[in-house]
Amino acid sequence: MAALYYMIPAAIGLVALAIWCFFWAVNSGQFDDLDGPAHSILFDDEDPAHLDGIEQADAKAKRD
Repeated sequence: MAALYYMIPAAIGLVALAIWCFFWAVNSGQFDDLDGPAHSILFDDEDPAHLDGIEQADAKAKRD
């Protein structure tokens, strides 16, 4: 029974840490572009259209 006095606050603290990490990731932009990295591997790095898309994504990221 005495172990519960340590385990419950530890569990609550762990959940609070996980929630804080999630909100930090959302606010720092970790989930802004989920499709870009997945599709970028399919394109040639020297392709002008691909380079234009990268520039547009960078410009959009700087505006946000």
